[in-house]
Amino acid sequence: MAQKSEASEPSPLGFPWPSGAPMSSTDSPEPQDEPARSWRDRIRPDWPVPQIQNVVATVYLGCRLDLQLISQQARNVEYNRKKFHAVIMRIRDPRTTTLVFSSGRMVVTGAKSEPLAQLAARRHARALQKCGFPTGFRDFKVQNLVSSVSCGFPVRLEGIERLYWESAKYEPELFPGLVYAIVRPQVKCLVFTTGKVVLMGAKREEDVYEAFVKLYPILLDSKKGDVVPTKPLLMTADGSARSSIK
Repeated sequence: MAQKSEASEPSPLGFPWPSGAPMSSTDSPEPQDEPARSWRDRIRPDWPVPQIQNVVATVYLGCRLDLQLISQQARNVEYNRKKFHAVIMRIRDPRTTTLVFSSGRMVVTGAKSEPLAQLAARRHARALQKCGFPTGFRDFKVQNLVSSVSCGFPVRLEGIERLYWESAKYEPELFPGLVYAIVRPQVKCLVFTTGKVVLMGAKREEDVYEAFVKLYPILLDSKKGDVVPTKPLLMTADGSARSSIK
């Protein structure tokens, strides 16, 4: 019976090796020769997927605004200039809260996706237009995407900080979670011992999933109850980690 080639065996994360010649234990392909893969190609079906919880976006209306007049004519608004120099506007569909400044800038929060944030911003702009302001719609930009996910298992935060001290910061006396910074994409992850993860700072939804694909193998390797890892995971050319968990 013919022996199976090493190319038919799955990689440590369960993905097939790149097509081509069989990979031996002595071969180490150059990083530039390995094709870049998106997060969709690297995530496994049994992995959890982060859910977008809040989109923070800004837009410029192109004109100055009279906040006192807006508070008198618009609906569902709050304005107390002694406490905060902005009008707070709320709508139900999509359920969002918007800060309106006299300079014509708006900050939209609470949407679950970028299209919903843009829709909410346009509806707020239309409401201000009905108050008599020549509002436009310029420079719409997502400033922050906040998402969360539950891994389903407890995590050893001390072990992550010890092995990944350049990226991880854990000070339980000040904050109960570990802060893990990912450079590409630029996302900060708050990891708690319960296995809950909050990802912040992404500008695109793709960045959220890309960051989680890089973080999750590290969490798997630091699962409570398993053998304590003594070495950090190996990072591949596309930025993902090869886990020792099979």
